Formats: sequence, C-alpha cells, structure tokens
Amino acid sequence: MNIPKTKMPRVVIVGGGFAGISIAKKLKGLPIQLVMFDRHNYHTFQPLLYQVSTSGLEPDSIAYPLRKIMKKHKNFHFRLAEVIGIHPEENLVETSLGKLSYDYLVVATGTKTNYFGNKKIEANAMPMKTVPQALSIRSFMLQNFEKASVTEDENERQSYLNFVIVGGGPTGVELAGALAELKRNVFPKDYPDIDISNMQIHLLEGADRLLPPMSATASKKAYEFLTKLGVSIHLNMLVTQYDGANVETKDGIFLKAKTFIWSAGVTGNPVPGVAENAIHDRAHRYMVNQFNQVEGYTNIFAIGDIALMMSDEYPKGHPQLAQPAIQQGDLLAKNLMKLLQNKPMEPFKYIDKGSMATIGRNKAVADIKKLHFGGFFAWFIWMFVHLFSLVGFRNRVIVFFNWMYNYINYDKAARSIFRPYVRETSAKEEEATVVAES
Repeated sequence: MNIPKTKMPRVVIVGGGFAGISIAKKLKGLPIQLVMFDRHNYHTFQPLLYQVSTSGLEPDSIAYPLRKIMKKHKNFHFRLAEVIGIHPEENLVETSLGKLSYDYLVVATGTKTNYFGNKKIEANAMPMKTVPQALSIRSFMLQNFEKASVTEDENERQSYLNFVIVGGGPTGVELAGALAELKRNVFPKDYPDIDISNMQIHLLEGADRLLPPMSATASKKAYEFLTKLGVSIHLNMLVTQYDGANVETKDGIFLKAKTFIWSAGVTGNPVPGVAENAIHDRAHRYMVNQFNQVEGYTNIFAIGDIALMMSDEYPKGHPQLAQPAIQQGDLLAKNLMKLLQNKPMEPFKYIDKGSMATIGRNKAVADIKKLHFGGFFAWFIWMFVHLFSLVGFRNRVIVFFNWMYNYINYDKAARSIFRPYVRETSAKEEEATVVAES
C-alpha cells in the first residue's frame, strides 16, 4: 500500500466520519505518522442525507474530500481501502490493500443499518446511511412518479404514489417532512397529469411517540407538524415483512407501496479481530473505558458510534450522534499526545449540546438543555447549526444558496435521474425469468 517506513509512532485511524476527522485534525503537528483508511475518499455530512434523497441538495454539497481536509498535515497518508481485520497480538491491521503495523489504532467505523435479522426486509428495503443510498432513493422516487404518469392501472399507480418510511426518529421524521413538502410544492407542477392528492406518506414507528430520544414536547410538536403536512403517522406499529410491493405489520395491517425506506435503527459496525468479550453482543459496539480504550487493550481505541462507554449517567452508552463522536475524537487526540509524553490521560466527559430535528418549511423542534423549542425559531437554529457544521467553506456557500433558492421559489432543483435505480432482487428475478424462458 506504499506507506513510508518511519521511526515515529504510527497512528492508524479506521473511518473518515465525524469521529475520524475530528481526531485526525487535532493530531496536526504531533511527531507521529498518521494513516487513515476509509471505503470512500470523502467525509459525508450525514444529517443532510435526507435532503439529497428528496432533491433538496446535490451530493457534493454534503461530501468533502478526506485528502483535502488533511492537506496541510505532514506525515498524513490516506488509503482508499476496506479494513477487514485486526491482529492485536502483532499490532497489525489487515486491509483490502494488505497489512500495516500500528503503534496506536483508532477504530471509528460508525454504524450500519439494523434490520433486526429480517432478511426479507433487508433484501427489499431502501436504507439511507450513505450518499449512494440517498441518490438511489432520489432516483427511485422520481422513477416511480414517471411510471405513475404513464400506467393505466389505478391500483398500480397508487402503489407508485405510496411512500412508507419505517422509523420515527430524526431521520424518518425529517424524511417524511421533506416528502410532504415535495407533495405540496413541487410534484403538482412537475406531474400535472397525476392527481397528487393520491400521494400518501406513511410514517411507521414501533414506540408510542415520534422522536423517542428527544423530549415529549418535541415528540408532540413533530406529530402535529407532520399531521398538518398530510403525513399518516402509525405509532406502536412493528413491520414484519416487505416483499417489494406489500408492507405487512405485526398487527395485521397491510400497505401497498413501491417505495419503502428503512430508518428504524442502526447497529455497530466493528472490525473483526479483537476478543469477543470486547464487543457488546446486542449493540455490536466496542466496550470502551473512560479513555476510549477497547476493553482488554491499551493501544486500541474506539470512538464515536462504534464505542460503547457505559456510565451511571449513560448506562446504555452515549447517543449515537455527531457531537459525542466529535468530542471523543477531540479528547483522544489530546490523550494520545499525553501518552507520547508519558502523562496520564484525561477521562471523557460528554457535554450535551442538545438535539434537533426539522420537519419542513419553518418547522423544527429543538431540545437545548432544559429548553424546548418548536416552529420557526427552532427551524432557524437548526439551519444555523447545520450550516456551520458542514466541512468546507464551499459546501456552506452551496448549501446556503440552495436553501435560499428552495425557500424563495418553493422548489427543489435536484430532480434529475442521472443513475436509474434497479432493486437488486428485482434485477435477479428478471434475469432468472429470461433464463427460464430461454
């Protein structure tokens, strides 16, 4: 993989998400060699993925090249690769490009979509964890509207116009609100030959309220906002099956929908190799101490969503959000500096800066300390925080002007189908049919 040999301590970071770039930027100037591995050559601002999937933003406005982030760092090396294993006894990390030794290893691999073992849903649902997945949702949504505009079968047309989102957390709520805005302001102009009032948006949540991690006030306001936008909300509802066209719930309710988006939860994405007892069996996250050291190891660290740091205040670990990841990355950089100087490390203390979710135009909810906001003021706070949290001045400018354009014109400009989406299972079924007929 052409990493130069060095006599300096080598710090290897796996993952270029919030946690990974947080620690990498803070390690600038230290007498170390820094190596980062990631499957993508860019950092994704995941809180705005839903805007890519609903035509509000182009993908390059929420993605930023990892090499560009670190261009001023000496002794930094990025490699586009997948890390497939850790060999702690040899201090080696195994990647798709080969093996590399490390002095300190930082795992920041984040999470992946959790289907709770339901293979049928996994095969047919559309997740939204990456930029390609968000683009697939956008293409599939627009393709279904194109099909709805030409089909003469009313039942088939309705199926194309039905959207089912599973998971009433921030992602599901924001996605449902964005789709409702499309229904209200954009699709009636784009598809005058379709009765847009037939477009149905269903949001299914297994708990008894929306936004379970947030306050009851935020949940109530989110419910009210979405209901006014025309979203059908189903609480205490668990999905058991989806075959690509039919949604079935535990209560025996059936919904027909071609578009089925899964945002019902995530699970840890650990790298194989560490001792089994270092990974929580249910959360699939690394058990770490107050210094983010993986249980049983002194030179392997885990930060961000993949780290499970349990305490009296957070018995189930910290929330899997950007802020804990950023704060853990910042502190670990300081602690690595202390280790190099043979000084004691500082324990991690999470500072909760609040939670927010936007529902649509002028509508959002925010929990900041003991204060709870809803409506325009929360929406303004949400925009300000997300805009300045983006990496790179260019991205901030592009997103700002996109938001202003959307707000003034009641429009979302990114509605082109550049890469038609074909569900993998459907493609396999079509291939099997061709083979059988031949």
